[in-house]
Amino acid sequence: MEWVPRTGPVLIAEDDQKTGTLVATYLEREGFRTQLSGDGRQALALARREAPLLVILDLMLPGADGWEVCQALRRDSDVPILILSARQEELDRVLGFTLGADDYVMKPFSPRELVARVKAILRRARPQPSAIRTRLTHGGLILDLEKRVATLDGRRLALTPSEYCLLKTLMSYPGRVFERTELLTALYPDGESVVDRVVDVHVGKLRQKIGDDPSRPSVILTVRGMGYQLAEPAVC
Repeated sequence: MEWVPRTGPVLIAEDDQKTGTLVATYLEREGFRTQLSGDGRQALALARREAPLLVILDLMLPGADGWEVCQALRRDSDVPILILSARQEELDRVLGFTLGADDYVMKPFSPRELVARVKAILRRARPQPSAIRTRLTHGGLILDLEKRVATLDGRRLALTPSEYCLLKTLMSYPGRVFERTELLTALYPDGESVVDRVVDVHVGKLRQKIGDDPSRPSVILTVRGMGYQLAEPAVC
């Protein structure tokens, strides 16, 4: 599903009422509307009904845990997802990104930093005014920069905001090798702290969605010891 404008609230799926209210208070100070849910199944129902601007998702939810909610949301939506969890293992963070989350914040957390991360995610998700180029192409892969739509052989691709940003970065400079740190900066321009493997996770997801065989990729190439590059189109 391609990016579409959203006018709903920020949905906060958090079973600890004190934490949920704290997050809502700080977001509302910045002009956001919020909606609280303390149950995973209820959060899913609200997300499908309200078309939220963004979902802040705790992992330890009753009804359906955060992993289940994240997977279910990502199956039929491109809504930005920020996981807010006390689980601090790197494996949990990597799994969160693998399931389609756009950011992962660990508890205890700074409410001000959380608001800054929400704003950063939404900036990445919104279409930006185009300067000169309005389309990027690579064979049958096309990015419409004005509509923020990705298509492959005429079929729209269901990219998350982070996946779209990564693909746009690579497609803007075919053949250029991007180090992982450069790609992390493109994905998280406000300096959010994330694990390096996040880039690998997003690349893996992108390869699946564009039909690029991960065992023998021909579109997004791995440059060992450095990073990734978009293969230059073949010249006939």
